[in-house]
Amino acid sequence: MVDRLANSEANTRRISIVENCFGAAGQPLTIPGRVLIGEGVLTKLCRKKPKARQFFLFNDILVYGNIVIQKKKYNKQHIIPLENVTIDSIQDEGDLRNGWLIKTPTKSFAVYAATATEKSEWMNHINKCVSDLLSKSGKTPSNEHAAVWVPDSEATVCMRCQKAKFTPVNRRHHCRKCGFVVCGPCSEKRFLLPSQSSKPVRICDFCYDLLSTGEMTACQSTRSDSYSQSPKSSLNDVSDDDEDDEDSSD
Repeated sequence: MVDRLANSEANTRRISIVENCFGAAGQPLTIPGRVLIGEGVLTKLCRKKPKARQFFLFNDILVYGNIVIQKKKYNKQHIIPLENVTIDSIQDEGDLRNGWLIKTPTKSFAVYAATATEKSEWMNHINKCVSDLLSKSGKTPSNEHAAVWVPDSEATVCMRCQKAKFTPVNRRHHCRKCGFVVCGPCSEKRFLLPSQSSKPVRICDFCYDLLSTGEMTACQSTRSDSYSQSPKSSLNDVSDDDEDDEDSSD
C-alpha cells in the first residue's frame, strides 16, 4: 500500500498541506518515496507538564510540533528518523493513560493517546514503518537511546544527593545521561555525548564518574526503561520544548 501511494497525487497533496501548516520555519517534507501514513494529536510528557502536540507519521520519519491553530498552523517542527526509533508501552497511571515511549539515540520521551485503540494503532503503524525501513536497509535496530527526562514535578529534592531542595533560586537541572532531576552542585560537570550534542553537555556527578572510568553501560539509568513496567532534536543541549527547557547555556 505504501509503495502504491508513494507517487500518488493525493499523497503529494497531503504532504504539501503539512508543509504549509509549518510555514517557512519548517523543513521541506516532500521527497520521492515518502508517504504520509497518519496524523493526530498526542499528549507529550514535557519537562513542566504534559502538553498536546501534533504528530505526523510518515513511512520514514516522525514529525511533530506545537499546535498554534489546529489543522492550520504548527510551529517548532521536530523530525525524527524512524530507523533510529524504538518504542515501548507504558502502563497506565492516574490521568496518564494509553502511553508509550518513543526512544532514539538523540532524545527519548513519553506520549499518550486519547484511547487504547488509538495507542494500539499508533504503535502498530510505527513498528511496521521501522520494520520495513530496517528490512530495506539491512540495518539492525538501534540499541542505544537517550534517557527519558524525569518531569520536574516528580522531584522536590535532588535525585542524586537527596538533600538539596528545589526553590526558585535553587533550580532544577537534568542530567543528559540518566535523565534525573539534579541540583547545580551535583551537575557541574560536562561530558561529550556524541549522539546528543556536538559539544559537552551537563551530566550528574554519578554519571560523570562512571563515564570517566569507562563504565558507560552502568551509567545508563533504569529510569527510562522503568516506564515500560511501571508508570510515566535537533542535536543540542536542551530538550525539544523551548518553553520548558533550561537555557542553552545551562
